[in-house]
Amino acid sequence: MNFSSLFRQKIYKSGIDFEDENPNQGGFTDNLEENGSTGQHSMKRVLTVRDLTLFGIAAIIGAGSFSSLGGAVFNGGPGVVILFIITGIACAFTAYCYSEFASRIPVAGSAYTYAYASFGEFFAWIIGWALIMEYSIGNIYVAFSWSDYFTSFLHKLHIGIPDYLTCSYLEAKKAIASGSANSELINAWNTAPIVGSIRMIFDLPALVINILITYLVYRGIKESRNFSNAMVILKLFIVLLVILVGGAMIFTKGLSFNWTPANDEGVKSFMPNGFGGVMMAVSGVFFAYIGFDAVSVLAEESKNPQRDLPRGMIYSLIICTIVYILLTLVLTGTVHYKNFDGVGDPLAFIFEPQNLNIGWMQLLVSICAVVAMTSVLLVFQMGQPRIWMSMSRDGLMPPVFQKIHPKYKTPSFATIITGLVVGIPILFTDKTFVLDFTSIATLFAFVLVCGGVLLLPKVEKRKGRFVMPYINGKIIFPLIVILAFLSFSFFNKAYFSETFNFDFSNSIDYTSHAVTYMDLATPKISVILFWIICIVLSVFTFINNYSLIPLMGVSTCLYLLTGMSKSNWVWFFAWLAIGLIFYFLYSFKNSKLAIK
Repeated sequence: MNFSSLFRQKIYKSGIDFEDENPNQGGFTDNLEENGSTGQHSMKRVLTVRDLTLFGIAAIIGAGSFSSLGGAVFNGGPGVVILFIITGIACAFTAYCYSEFASRIPVAGSAYTYAYASFGEFFAWIIGWALIMEYSIGNIYVAFSWSDYFTSFLHKLHIGIPDYLTCSYLEAKKAIASGSANSELINAWNTAPIVGSIRMIFDLPALVINILITYLVYRGIKESRNFSNAMVILKLFIVLLVILVGGAMIFTKGLSFNWTPANDEGVKSFMPNGFGGVMMAVSGVFFAYIGFDAVSVLAEESKNPQRDLPRGMIYSLIICTIVYILLTLVLTGTVHYKNFDGVGDPLAFIFEPQNLNIGWMQLLVSICAVVAMTSVLLVFQMGQPRIWMSMSRDGLMPPVFQKIHPKYKTPSFATIITGLVVGIPILFTDKTFVLDFTSIATLFAFVLVCGGVLLLPKVEKRKGRFVMPYINGKIIFPLIVILAFLSFSFFNKAYFSETFNFDFSNSIDYTSHAVTYMDLATPKISVILFWIICIVLSVFTFINNYSLIPLMGVSTCLYLLTGMSKSNWVWFFAWLAIGLIFYFLYSFKNSKLAIK
């Protein structure tokens, strides 16, 4: 079945009307009703470009900037700002590809729907299954981080919660096994009540916030929109205040020397651990960007999805990239990067007495962090039910997942299941696992979305609708690949010799800051595959004149994937195997669009 057929069938299932009956025209009506239905299955159309931009910011600025940023700074030093730029560029190319798809297929489903139109059902299922990791599994990490900041805030108000109700069982168990100096985790294990042979240790605040967010999303998109917008405005104000206050202190106290710390050899450098150290932070940095694509799942609730979805994604991405660069410069300027070892609240940490010693800012940032985590939970919790709903429409999930609440006009059953998928694992897992589990699935989805754009038929530019600029990559892309190859060879002469060294006896795993990294000197099959794919893409681009923007999206996201560790890939493929079993036992037999 070709793109046009899949395209039209999915749109009809969403309830959106075509402008005309000509099957060769891919148009939709641009005058969608604000609150009414455009079809039997439609939801309320209330979101504007401002709402979508704020939703994107709400999803992006949260757990990454308020939690995992500390570990990224410790590994990469001030030079981690370069990785933020690289990742921002990769996400920008991806955003253009998402925007191209969103303008052509303005229905719920995000990368799942786009993969369906480009590659067919099998790859669409893989993407949909992978996105469960981004929206649901990733939300577990956000819930844990929210709990950490909320508990810290309560402590500043002298309100105590028993330690065994503020952490996960696995965290406390690992702390005992490793002889950790974390007194809170040790105390949680030693003071927890025992039922039978099991210590009752669980993260109560994380469970409570998950229940509250699930209820809010269940009630409706309009209430969620207003709540999210209010939190985003407050969050951005506090983040900008951190940048202004911290930046001013850097120059008034003469702390700019922290931007060029000495490495182990005593040489001052912006990248004290080299570019290899910067790349060790790739999971933490990319996690900070996860969420901008969440905007695309709100297509059926947007007033003008063809125009507003692309703008919302791109605007939010640009704003957040600038914020991350400034935050990284402020963090590494105010405090020596090595002091961020084990710091889970970096924005509050720089204002502690041993650093800048600004107590009111430390308290204010703690409050802001709670707000930030709440908004991220909200957006991700809204995204997952809509992906399941779209998959259910195609027969890949049971029909109950597409059930729309008669009063609230939300995917009610899918929302409840999402709350359970997030809430139950909170009792059995920890932040280290879920962070590693999330980033790789999202990058994998991004690669397929960018690759899918290469397969789309060209369309003429129309007023009020986004069309991705076409830049012929025939000569430019192969030239970029050649220049990149030469640059790696020149600036890091051991890069390729280490890549093709298949002696795995010296492999070392580094585990810290809730992220597991593999020694970058260890040979990686992913690096070899990256260069092979780039060469193959160069050949096909020279022959077929592929567009440069999606090509750059594919290649930059593939490059970020080379920074993932062995454990990332092992867990990803294990999760994928479970998904494939479900697909062949249920989805393949019940698919409504597949050619039987």
